Amino acid sequence: MAQHTPATSRAGTFGAILRVTSGNFLEQFDFFLFGFYATYIARTFFPAESEFASLMLTFAVFGSGFLMRPVGAIVLGAYIDRIGRRKGLMVTLAIMGCGTLLIALVPGYQTIGLAAPALVLLGRLLQGFSAGVELGGVSVYLSEIATPGNKGFYTSWQSASQQVAIVVAALIGYSLNITLGHDAISEWGWRIPFFIGCMIIPLIFVLRRSLQETEAFLQRKHRPDTREIFATIAKNWRIITAGTLLVAMTTTTFYFITVYTPTYGRTVLNLSARDSLIVTMLVGVSNFIWLPIGGAIS
Repeated sequence: MAQHTPATSRAGTFGAILRVTSGNFLEQFDFFLFGFYATYIARTFFPAESEFASLMLTFAVFGSGFLMRPVGAIVLGAYIDRIGRRKGLMVTLAIMGCGTLLIALVPGYQTIGLAAPALVLLGRLLQGFSAGVELGGVSVYLSEIATPGNKGFYTSWQSASQQVAIVVAALIGYSLNITLGHDAISEWGWRIPFFIGCMIIPLIFVLRRSLQETEAFLQRKHRPDTREIFATIAKNWRIITAGTLLVAMTTTTFYFITVYTPTYGRTVLNLSARDSLIVTMLVGVSNFIWLPIGGAIS
């Protein structure tokens, strides 16, 4: 069966990269949308006396997704190590889909009161829980199918697929700003990209079902459980903390120049929504070009 056949043939390598990164693209697309449309989400779910306070509440909920990432990485990471990359990555896709659909469907604060921001928070927590292992799971899969001396190049496509998500999200936002008025986008149009993300999920499920397990995973005899992972973290907490801080630097910079750009452009630089999204698209395209180059050099 497909799930028991190692993904080692050269002919199938490109297809494996495409299938595993397509899911990563979609999950990150769904994850980024909340930051892209923060100003509209703020008005819908977090009304406050000032626009700044409303935005801060929105970004606080956006940040809650990051707090769930370590939990997802540990819990779902152990699950993926136990049952396999293919099945585990399908589970993460389903969880991300549930969180995204919840955010897209929740009525506004004016309709259901405090239940609205509470449900949006739940949606973000689900998204963060899923994203916590998606990034690592995809990177591990790519490194396990990489040819000798090319691990940096192969795993760079995990980050490159995120740039595609940035570009697509910005393109959709730009199209909405052309076809819909500001009031329409503010009231209901911002939900459209979330629904688009949900509609793509069945296609990604089909692609991921055909993923083959890597030879490295099939040859592994020991499958650590969650308890063993916690014990390893406790034993090596200094190294893990140092690595986390290093990653936090690049991650913070990445989100500043991509996800936060549309909001910063509109609220601080007084750019039009279209101009802010064009800048975001160009940043995504530039990153997509340079990331594989950097991976190959590494």
